[in-house]
Parts: sequence; structure tokens; C-alpha cells
Amino acid sequence: MSERMVRVSVRILEKEYQVACLPEERSALLDSAEYLNARMREIRDTGNVVGLDRVAVMAALNITHELLQLRGRAETEADVGNRIRQLRERVESALTSGRQLGA
Repeated sequence: MSERMVRVSVRILEKEYQVACLPEERSALLDSAEYLNARMREIRDTGNVVGLDRVAVMAALNITHELLQLRGRAETEADVGNRIRQLRERVESALTSGRQLGA
């Protein structure tokens, strides 16, 4: 373990885990563990999934699905932003050309 790494204790479904991370990542790690714990509790409490390993896999699949949806949205927004930028440049170019013709 690197000298800069710190040990952080997280609790997920009543089990304690020791995780190493950089000091500046501690808060994000704790937030992630809290989010995972909440998602795993939701899945476990439905009663449809039995066993810690299955609950963990279902939580991982759900969280991955959310991540991929967000990435897709971000890419779509970036595409729209690029298209708007291109249109703005074309309009500015046309206006500049129009001014030069009228001068």
C-alpha cells in the first residue's frame, strides 16, 4: 500500500469492509459505499433475491445500467452542443459574408 493511502472502514449489509484509498478520495468512497448499501438493501428487502452474492450482482447490474444511461445522455448532450456550435459558426459566417457584400 502506498504511503499516501489510508484505510477506510465501510459497512455494507451489516458487514464491515476495509478499503484503501487516497485521503482526498475518502469522502467519495464513503458516499459510494452508502449508495451501494442502500441499493443492496432495496434489492434484499424485496425478497425476490436470496443470498448476498446475488444481491451484490443485481445491485452491480442496476448501478451499471444507470451509469450507461447517464453516459448515453451525456454523449447525446455533447452531440447537440457540437451541432449547435456548428450552426452558430455557419450563421456567423453567413452574417459576416452578408456584411462584406453590403459594404
